[in-house]
Amino acid sequence: MLSFAEENYLKAIFHLSENGKKSVSTNDLADAMQTKPASASDMIRKLSAKELLQHEKYRGVRISETGRKEALRVVRKHRLWEVFLVEKLHFNWDEVHEVAEQLEHIRSPLLVERLDHFLGNPKYDPHGDPIPDANGEYAPKPKLQLSDLSVGRKATIVAVKDTGALFLKYLDKIGAYIGATVELLDRVEYDGSVQIRIDGKDNLFISRDAADNLMVTE
Repeated sequence: MLSFAEENYLKAIFHLSENGKKSVSTNDLADAMQTKPASASDMIRKLSAKELLQHEKYRGVRISETGRKEALRVVRKHRLWEVFLVEKLHFNWDEVHEVAEQLEHIRSPLLVERLDHFLGNPKYDPHGDPIPDANGEYAPKPKLQLSDLSVGRKATIVAVKDTGALFLKYLDKIGAYIGATVELLDRVEYDGSVQIRIDGKDNLFISRDAADNLMVTE
């Protein structure tokens, strides 16, 4: 059985490694966990001893297949709880992450499966991130950023890369949400900002950073 800290580190490595496809440096992991590299190194040694990571000196760490399964188990719980908090308890989407961070460590597999069934086996969380099923399988996340959409094209917002409260509150302010139709009207060459129209309403400009963080499908 893993400690809460071990689960958090494993989940962070999973996310940083693009779902286990590449190595993660100790410094990147320390930054993600907001701790010192020495503390991250200690945890890497612990997780490697449990065969959850593959550590090559000076080349970072790669999550093992066993580690990937454990990470997906935590990710599944986190995202299911986010759906529950938004759909059933009416939390705003910018409020659920911190609460789900606590609930994701509940141990009961039966509770997780009943929660999944109660919610209707959702495929995506409130931020558009795919929810792994009981076998760790999940739909791929869309690759197209709003900033890469061609001028004059329409698309549907399907996910957000930045799930921080400040960005989500900004999206609420401009009327952007998962499922909204967005049309890219113009792109400013100087700074990459774009002019958009959401759901056919007023035109507005958003920064390149904001457009980079909105994932869409045409």
